[in-house]
Amino acid sequence: MDSIAHIRESDKKIQTVEQHLLEAKELAEAYGAKIGITHITGLAGMLHDLGKYSDEFQEYILEAVNNPFSPLKRGSVDHSTAGGKLLFERFHNPKNPIESILAEVVGNAIISHHSCLQDFLSPDLESNYLKRVRDKELNNYETTKQNFFQKVILEIDFNQYVHEATIELQEFLKKHPSEGIENNVMFLTKFVFSALIDADRTNTRMFEEDRSIENEIDQVHLFENYYKKLMDKIDSFKKDGNAAKPINRLRQEMSEQCEAFALQPSGIYTLSIPTGGGKTLASLRYALKHAIKYKKKRIIYVVPYTTIIEQNAAEVREILDDNENILEHHSNVIEDNEDDECQDGIMSIQQKLKLAKDNWDSPIIFTTMVQFLNTFYAYGSRNIRRLHNLSEAVIIFDEVQKVPVSCISLFNKAVNFLNNYCHSSMILCTATQPALDFVENKLSINKDAEIIKNLDEVIDAFKRVEIIDRATDEKFDTNKLCNFIQMKLDEVQNIMVVLNTKSVVKKLYELLKEETSIPVYHLSTSMCAAHRKEILDEIREKLDNEEKLICVSTQLIEAGVDISFDCVIRSLAGLDSIAQAAGRCNRHGKKDLGYVYVIDHMEENLDKLKEIKVGKKVSARILKDIKNNPQLHGGSILTTEAMKKYFREFYNELESNLNYYIPKLGKNLVELLTVKKANSTYCQGFRSKYGDDLPLYLVNSYKTAAEYFQVIENRTTSVIVPYGRGEDIITELTGNGSIDDLTKLLKQAQQYTVNLYSQEFEQLAKNNGIVSLFDGKIYAVTEGAYSNKFGINVNNDSSLNDLIV
Repeated sequence: MDSIAHIRESDKKIQTVEQHLLEAKELAEAYGAKIGITHITGLAGMLHDLGKYSDEFQEYILEAVNNPFSPLKRGSVDHSTAGGKLLFERFHNPKNPIESILAEVVGNAIISHHSCLQDFLSPDLESNYLKRVRDKELNNYETTKQNFFQKVILEIDFNQYVHEATIELQEFLKKHPSEGIENNVMFLTKFVFSALIDADRTNTRMFEEDRSIENEIDQVHLFENYYKKLMDKIDSFKKDGNAAKPINRLRQEMSEQCEAFALQPSGIYTLSIPTGGGKTLASLRYALKHAIKYKKKRIIYVVPYTTIIEQNAAEVREILDDNENILEHHSNVIEDNEDDECQDGIMSIQQKLKLAKDNWDSPIIFTTMVQFLNTFYAYGSRNIRRLHNLSEAVIIFDEVQKVPVSCISLFNKAVNFLNNYCHSSMILCTATQPALDFVENKLSINKDAEIIKNLDEVIDAFKRVEIIDRATDEKFDTNKLCNFIQMKLDEVQNIMVVLNTKSVVKKLYELLKEETSIPVYHLSTSMCAAHRKEILDEIREKLDNEEKLICVSTQLIEAGVDISFDCVIRSLAGLDSIAQAAGRCNRHGKKDLGYVYVIDHMEENLDKLKEIKVGKKVSARILKDIKNNPQLHGGSILTTEAMKKYFREFYNELESNLNYYIPKLGKNLVELLTVKKANSTYCQGFRSKYGDDLPLYLVNSYKTAAEYFQVIENRTTSVIVPYGRGEDIITELTGNGSIDDLTKLLKQAQQYTVNLYSQEFEQLAKNNGIVSLFDGKIYAVTEGAYSNKFGINVNNDSSLNDLIV
């Protein structure tokens, strides 16, 4: 009788265990080959569902199919432990450290593939890994192994396969020893886990949809086609009547420098094009040229805010004339917090969601810094599935200064890994370069990394604004600010105001609506991407027509949004934020100078916004210095000298936060992920508690680290909102579509999601504003919980007039 791995929902056809293991192995090998660990990842694919050969699992899956409405006991069938157990018992011994480390790395990936990577040793001195692979008794285990060696691979061939994997591991560990073996093994484990998750889910999806693996896109041909279209667009600029203007000639020179630099080997470089210098197209020119020369698989833009995704993706789509191969990934629509092992083998709602294509295999991807960091460090298996596709890529970190302070070391380590092992090229793209190579866990930026030559001269040439310090000697409240805005509107046509908190933005917006007849626009992260885009499009149209208007926004508008106002008012914050806001003033140089007023808004409560609070304090010191001595720091807060001073002082002020400190544990996340066994207090504690040494080579606390990790201080939940097409998507998600249908819907839903902080989500739920879909795996909000003026309304009482779009 065949051993069953999966039973297809549509026709009840069986996929045998050996078919699934061998096909997953083949996929995992291809993923691992990218960084020279073909057999290591293949070993994980070959063993991950070994436990499905047990009588228990076979009885479970037949019962599940024959009685689909009978509830199955959670955790009653463990099929993920067996593969890790086999590796531990056969290859884990003190006489062979390499085989032992291999068993631990691959074994942890296998036992974790329905949840998240387990702790080798946790802060409470428990080893989930040992409990599974050493201590847990498995029924029919010997029979399970016999079936594996009879049906999947002969024992002698298996031993040779493991030997090949140990050779790969030895070679891997020889590379870049300066990073530390614990650090390199941590990233190796995560890469293996990523390859396994994607191989398992891709193969299962292909079986369920009765399809073979899609043919790979010919990236070189595609990128050559893209490059031609991009150059046609760039060449068209030369025919424009304004092409001869100095500013446009300078843009062209910087774009050409990017193309020439693309011939350099892959590495970590900086692209410090000033705001308004055309860095989107210049960086794309570098990326396409570099991808063609070095045969990269994809180009990934990582940005701080979803607003930049919307704009940049639209711009690139239009130039490249391609919607199919350009992915926007704003947020995770699906929650990922549950062990689903007891549901494996048969198709359920949860399984369909899990298998929906979500692995970043598109040729061009736009995503956020949150999603990039989640790929390496977040809890669960959905995020990390994408990690292996960050290899052989060109990755553009747009507005890289926005990396959250607590994640600086984690970011640097991830990017160093991609550079050292994954054959990717990284570009740090911003007009305000942070000092990432001056912190303790440094970013290994290449020597002579800056792409743009004579940078100080370029910055001077791009000067289009004057910064007016109204923060050092006075304070503003909302009423005073409203009066100041109205006074300035006698001098200019339009004004943008950027404040630090959503509450003061909303308060100012409502007051301006009462006090002036001029159109006032409001933008915040409480709005979905599609909503913000419509507002920005309307603002741009009025700006083009030189109509009077006021735009009041949180900081989401100040990084990367291509929009230009006559005058900008910025509430005191980090120097980089002020500089970015200044980039929205006189952006295209239509006037000799635009004016940016820096104010201190006394009603902003920054107690929960520590980074903004510290940035404000450091900026205030630099502004005061310049006011007292105009020659200091290059004479302006916009100079490279001032920016370098700012970031060094900023990081010094927050030094204890850079490694993601966890107060509850008295440790930081970097320690948990890269524990050195030789001096580990955990290992000493283990010895005291159990009277024996920990019988492991690795002691990383992966699960604990993931449970505490969140890119932003408060964990958020993505909800789909009933704005425009979002209303239809919510309705369609209540149906029982195929995996392919779900994949398309979830991709479309990216434009119609808002990320809610826990307190916002709880308040909405209390006010009956939350709709649960797919048994709580996806959330949407009710019609009354979304306002056409402000976005999310936690009171769920938006009026009918307010809802009309």
